[in-house]
Amino acid sequence: MEKILDNRYYDLIIHNSMVPSFDSGNNITTLNETHSLLHIQKSSMDPCDLGRQPYDSFPSLFTLSSKVSMERSGINTIQRAPQLGLFGSGIIIGVVDTGIDYLHPAFRNQDGTTRILSIWDQTDGSGKPPNDFTFGSEYSENHINTALRSETPLSIVPTTDPYLHGTAITSIVSGSPNEQHSFTGIVPRSRLVVVKLKEAKKNLKDVFFVQENALCYQESDIMLGIRYLVSVARRLSRPIVICIALGSSQGGHDGNGPLSTYLNQLTAMPKTNVVVAGGNEGNKGRHYFHNCTEPPFEHSFELNIGPQDKKLFMEIWPFPLGRISIQITSPTGETIGTISRLTSDCGRFTFSHIKTLVWINNISMEGDSGDYLILVRFDNPVPGVWKFKLRNMESDPFSFHCWLPSGNLISNETYFHMPDQNTTITAPGNARVPLTVAAYNQFDDTILEESGRGYTRFDHTAPDITAPGYRIPCAIPGNEYGTITGTGAAAAHGSGAAAMVVEWGFCKGNLTTVTGNQVNRMIIRGAQRSHEMIYPNQIWGYGILNLHELFKRMTVL
Repeated sequence: MEKILDNRYYDLIIHNSMVPSFDSGNNITTLNETHSLLHIQKSSMDPCDLGRQPYDSFPSLFTLSSKVSMERSGINTIQRAPQLGLFGSGIIIGVVDTGIDYLHPAFRNQDGTTRILSIWDQTDGSGKPPNDFTFGSEYSENHINTALRSETPLSIVPTTDPYLHGTAITSIVSGSPNEQHSFTGIVPRSRLVVVKLKEAKKNLKDVFFVQENALCYQESDIMLGIRYLVSVARRLSRPIVICIALGSSQGGHDGNGPLSTYLNQLTAMPKTNVVVAGGNEGNKGRHYFHNCTEPPFEHSFELNIGPQDKKLFMEIWPFPLGRISIQITSPTGETIGTISRLTSDCGRFTFSHIKTLVWINNISMEGDSGDYLILVRFDNPVPGVWKFKLRNMESDPFSFHCWLPSGNLISNETYFHMPDQNTTITAPGNARVPLTVAAYNQFDDTILEESGRGYTRFDHTAPDITAPGYRIPCAIPGNEYGTITGTGAAAAHGSGAAAMVVEWGFCKGNLTTVTGNQVNRMIIRGAQRSHEMIYPNQIWGYGILNLHELFKRMTVL
């Protein structure tokens, strides 16, 4: 079994400059030009492996970011304009998600052939992996067309989308028209390259105290998927727009993680763009913030833990750097005494009268950001209100953010008392250069309550733009159609819009050197803005997606 699939091995992200120090011949997987995976075997794994190995070397866990209007974004107007006629011709749409139902008519031409150029199914070991990759199966356009002509297509191309999400997202961007269901994707003449992600390793879930049955994906597999998408586009010499409808609340929310850094690099390149969902954490009560400005420079806050959550973690990011102590009191009144400095990078703590175990990592310098991080992990927490007290031992003002896991990693019964809705954009939505998309209800022009709010931890603008994200029509596996709601749907909408701008710029010869960053700035420039708001802002970014206004400003219409 390949080490990247073997649960006996940790997958640790390292900088490529460190590879010569660790390479033993078969323990390295290249992620991109900057980072690689180091596979380390452990005969027995325990929570303090995170501590023996740096926090930032463990891939973050990502969850799904996602139920109708194309007219409201100005897209239908652009498609109908005879001098434009932008439907995605010549553009590749790349999607890294839960897979795709390639049998669905939304991904087929009028003659029944596929519009999919290739699929890399990371979960399927029955076929041949793509060139330069070591696991999964790649299925080409020829493979898929052969399957479509067969009475037993899944015996030829055995890839499916059991969680529906990837099929839905891909169809919003690029689905073929279906008059009977009043459905069409935004760029239905584009071609598709799809990566079906394998689920995160059990050992990664274990080290972050995530329940085994929680659906999530690891950062390193997403990075490999993106590398595959880009390699196909380069081989075919076609522009590509990548849609990422996944998000994570791990990390410093500053855009410095390995995935965010990778996407920044790609989006700055010609013919390559990335559009990212802003996440659905805005109304979940999973972010807490406080600024301590007066002596004794301490603050207490409360976390309600629901009965379903038998394992969970919480990240606390103080600023500026200093010695921060933490005190934890259980719902039964027992207190873990003031902890200011651990003798090791990981400490295990118990209570006298309850069976809850708590691990605390007091990380003075987290690798990606160089900032202070306190990681608190709970095993079998007693349900109820837990109390925390933070204090700056150096008697200076300080502020701190706390984040709980995103998506389905915890239940909605676990939340902070007096939470802060701001700074809830999920990674990689905090990256600087990709287009980060918030979601609004296009029927009543209100922001979706769950849509992630900006800014980043250090007040860089996010989200960039807001797009329709409420009950968006989509394809569903099994030749069905339905709707989807959330910032993933909005990111799909934004990806289609970005593909139109790339088609106008590169394919139609108006701006043949166009980069993803330029496309995103153009989209921001054409956003619809209200006279009653100041832009950018934490909710709407620079405004509502409006391509008609963009091309009007460029005097094309």
